[in-house]
Amino acid sequence: MTHKAGFVNIIGNPNVGKSTLMNALVGEKLSIITSKAQTTRHRILGIVNGEDYQIVFSDTPGVIKPAYQLQESMMDFVKSALEDADVLIYMVEVGETQLKNEEVFRKIIKSKTPTILLLNKIDKSNPEEVKEKIEYWRKKVPNSFVYVISALERFNVETVFYKIIELLPDAPPFFPKDQLTDKPERFFVNESVREKILKHYKKEIPYSVEVETESFLEDEKIIRIRSNIIVERDTQKGIIIGHKGNAIKRVGAEARKDLEYFFGKKVYLELYVKVNKNWRSNDKELKRFGYKD
Repeated sequence: MTHKAGFVNIIGNPNVGKSTLMNALVGEKLSIITSKAQTTRHRILGIVNGEDYQIVFSDTPGVIKPAYQLQESMMDFVKSALEDADVLIYMVEVGETQLKNEEVFRKIIKSKTPTILLLNKIDKSNPEEVKEKIEYWRKKVPNSFVYVISALERFNVETVFYKIIELLPDAPPFFPKDQLTDKPERFFVNESVREKILKHYKKEIPYSVEVETESFLEDEKIIRIRSNIIVERDTQKGIIIGHKGNAIKRVGAEARKDLEYFFGKKVYLELYVKVNKNWRSNDKELKRFGYKD
């Protein structure tokens, strides 16, 4: 029996719905989802196995023009996704006309990699506008297969899934058949906490935060986790903690609930806040947090 396998990399502007699509295709919540831009910072792999195929989905940060070193590292993840893709998914939504980084867009147009262009969030549009946008993007990216979808409602996602399988090259699996992702447990703890911070805090706070899990002890019935929320300034530390610790308690309670669902057992989560000045512009710290090799 012929076996197909390949990397399917998802690229698009911030807030286009990449993480929602990734989770729908994989069938698990691997990528965090919020309404804020730059929610995804890392390149996250989600692995789907069938009897005769393995799809390695890759969710990447939203395409932006970098303003500081952390964002430059995020765009490096996007560039690497362009280079090793066997199938490229380029996501846009109704109303968009281009990527926010022209260099990345030029690479997509010139790419010889099979490309699927997905027009997302069509549930927020009308048939006339959708038809107009389909024609626009077919001319803009003539080397692509164009589909309309609603990742949130999962409309047409199954059709796209089978098209991906059709486009995969013949190859043996890259990962063991029972593996779901390339990320360790601690990564999903960090992301779950960071998702709640993105949800509940405003302005610069969410973008100044990194989460680091320093202890993950799993017993038969419970996982005991100790994580640090890293901020850049003392004033941010106070905001994260909140009056009488109420703000950080809310973050911990919501993250713990999600983690119990994800790991399938009881979780005890301790959160602490530490100041690490200007970590977003520090090469050593960016390497420590996994943004640079």
